[in-house]
Amino acid sequence: MIFVFPGQGSQKIGMGKDIYDNFSSAKDVFHEVDEAISFNLSKLIFEGTEDELKKTENTQPALMTVSMAFVEVMRKEFGIDLSEKAKYFAGHSLGEYTALCTAEALSLRDTARILRTRGKAMAEACPTGGAMAAILGLDINQVEEITKEASSDAAKVQVANDNSVGQIVVSGHAEAVKKAAEIAQSRGAKRAVILPVSGPFHSELMQPAVKVLEEVLSDVEFKSPAKPIIANVTAQAETENFRELLLKQITSRVRWVESIRYAESQGVSKCIEVGAGRVLTGLVKRISPNMQLINVNSLESLDLVRDL
Repeated sequence: MIFVFPGQGSQKIGMGKDIYDNFSSAKDVFHEVDEAISFNLSKLIFEGTEDELKKTENTQPALMTVSMAFVEVMRKEFGIDLSEKAKYFAGHSLGEYTALCTAEALSLRDTARILRTRGKAMAEACPTGGAMAAILGLDINQVEEITKEASSDAAKVQVANDNSVGQIVVSGHAEAVKKAAEIAQSRGAKRAVILPVSGPFHSELMQPAVKVLEEVLSDVEFKSPAKPIIANVTAQAETENFRELLLKQITSRVRWVESIRYAESQGVSKCIEVGAGRVLTGLVKRISPNMQLINVNSLESLDLVRDL
């Protein structure tokens, strides 16, 4: 089986509160993250506003914290060690850090600290503005061709997320993204929607964030993961070189379709999404219709994992 961890877009106020209230192991995760980043993130997650939570510097550590709280509850309260059960771990963008933390390649404190800095750096990387758009109903080859047509020397757009069959996100300079969306609609896309995001994530415009992240990662210790991580940038099982892979990830596409197909090609038939929402299992259902799907995102859902 593969355990997957969500990225931005899955967050909501109150996520994880039910397990926080019921398990000391979950509470410990929230409090350790608060301490690591010197900020009461728990209070923001449970009582804050949607606008505050969706700020990238808050969203990234918040989603990781909720996922890791479920991981710890499964381990300590249910006796389920994900590293024993998994063949692979994977995460969507920031979720890759959660995967590394679950596989014990990164400590919880380091993961929280990195994501807080990563989120801030990504939000500040493109002050002149950029954009992202979701293109629905076209295949990856069509969208790649469209991004080439829409790009110029002055304004560029590229594929940011190959999320699922017929759902591809592009990112770059605002005018190039807008042009790509218009071309996509003229080529028969079901929809081409400009997304409400704070920056052109997973594009070359994120290069300033790479420099910031490089400094943060330089003094972080990476250990060998308990099980391989299917990395966003390679869509292959990786056991080393995570510092380099995470730096590349900032400006590269999230190859989610290829990642899930790789897992399936290696005999994986069950996908468990751990953390807020159910975005990734929704994508996996379209990529690999025969994959068995489980969401661990609430107190009640923990009953589903007793027999893993």
